[in-house]
Amino acid sequence: MAAELTAHQLIAQHRPTLDQTLEAIRTRAYWSPHPEHPKAYGEGDSLDAAGKAAFDALLGTRLDLGQPGTDDWAGDEVSPYGIELGITYPHADIDALLPAMHAGQKAWRDAGAEMRAMVCLEILKRISDRTHEFAHAVMHTSGQAFMMAFQAGGPHAQDRGLEAVAYAYVEQIRTPDTAEWTKPQGKRDPLALTKTFKPVPRGIALVIGCNTFPTWNGYPGLFASLATGNAVLVKPHPRAVLPLALTVQVARQVLAEAGFDPNLVALATERPGEGIAKTLAVRPEIRIIDYTGSTAFGDWLEANARQAQVYTEKAGVNTVLVESTDDYKGMLSNLAFSLSLYSGQMCTTPQNLLIPRDGITTDEGPKSYDEVVADLARSVDGLLGDDARANALLGAIVNPDVKARLEAAAGLGEVALASREIVNPEFPGAVVRTPVIVKLDGAKPDAEAAYMSECFGPVAFAVAVDSAADAVDLLRRTIRDKGAMTVGAYTTSEEVEQAVEETCLEECAQLSLNLTGGVYVNQTAAFSDFHGSGGNPAANAALCDGAFVANRFRVVEVRREA
Repeated sequence: MAAELTAHQLIAQHRPTLDQTLEAIRTRAYWSPHPEHPKAYGEGDSLDAAGKAAFDALLGTRLDLGQPGTDDWAGDEVSPYGIELGITYPHADIDALLPAMHAGQKAWRDAGAEMRAMVCLEILKRISDRTHEFAHAVMHTSGQAFMMAFQAGGPHAQDRGLEAVAYAYVEQIRTPDTAEWTKPQGKRDPLALTKTFKPVPRGIALVIGCNTFPTWNGYPGLFASLATGNAVLVKPHPRAVLPLALTVQVARQVLAEAGFDPNLVALATERPGEGIAKTLAVRPEIRIIDYTGSTAFGDWLEANARQAQVYTEKAGVNTVLVESTDDYKGMLSNLAFSLSLYSGQMCTTPQNLLIPRDGITTDEGPKSYDEVVADLARSVDGLLGDDARANALLGAIVNPDVKARLEAAAGLGEVALASREIVNPEFPGAVVRTPVIVKLDGAKPDAEAAYMSECFGPVAFAVAVDSAADAVDLLRRTIRDKGAMTVGAYTTSEEVEQAVEETCLEECAQLSLNLTGGVYVNQTAAFSDFHGSGGNPAANAALCDGAFVANRFRVVEVRREA
């Protein structure tokens, strides 16, 4: 096929971005090529209107991607805001689609690391140009409020994809393409070989998407695999197909224009109840799997998809230790926002707040356990007291399971802050709930059963502990047994800080200390922060580091007599 996008054009446009990305991951300083404010994309509201119009035009249509092996059409997404999307997507005959995907891998492999990176950056650029449209797609599949869907589903997701491409590029060029090898043999002629080294992809990669962050969690694996030469089959969550289907559509267009087989990226949707992830995961053609979701299925993948390299982000019990603070109001405000953002439906949201039962020291004097919990409840109430602001922060409950867990949590202990229902006037069908805070005694076995299990959603447990040392011990046990994507701590004690830090180093958990401003424990910045560590039960990989990309390819050497 004739390439409309030449290597020269792609390198001229995107090599500077790749170089800046490489510098950012080297220094870990702040940088992003993707603006996170809607107005940065153009003056006025015209772009947002165009994005909304593009989204609206998709409703009730068939999204034909031109894939081979399409044997049916599937899709029954209903927005958490109460809108029926009515979009159908290609349902694939896997026995026809997988061979078609494999067919393009040789040319993609031989294109080399730089060309693959440039194509990936062009895909990301075109997605970025449609950020407003993608924001509405993410909003109406995940339940995120619009601004969060715009930022997390758009620029932040694109940053994570770009980060994966950069790490993939670095790992592939670590070994030179060629080498002249000469070994002296004394009086005899030296031994001389010419050696070539080529990164070789593992095979077809499977991305199993999640409901809450389809692009943010999907892009790292998708672009890490594509940039290292693998074809990628995207299996979205059945309630969040649209954002990843649009991503596949863009990727296929760019691949074709660059002269590659568009079937290097394809979509696998499922009929209601079909559950094709398990079927796909054990196919011999699938050699890489990226998964975000429940611990049960993540464990199943790790145990059963033995033919594949499996990268999982599962569940954990995120903990914040509260021992002392020199900014009591700032601490309460920061925690209130962290508990409320997107209705606690983030894998990084704190769940357990470990507070000494004898209270804490603050810049406002001593505060008892009961006072701390009551003040936090008031802070959450104040943050969410205005319904318009609450809707903008909370979004909507993503599925009935979250709502059921929220309602059940109130029966687990003394309720310090009851959840309340909020009406969204723009979307009356949305299920919007404020967080619940439940007081638990850390010494009681029945309480332990609650706080040592993940309760995904807007649920926080204020766990009374005997001392700071007791809190550190419980923190260690929680990370070791249940895993944690994030850990937070508030302390003015150097001894306590060192104990918490040592625990997180030994148990391999990412730590945030004394956050009282506009940075929150449940947020991470691409190119600087690592999301997860890969070293505790919450996830076996980190977004994004060398380990996340390096095993998606192997280096094959060919030796010839010089």
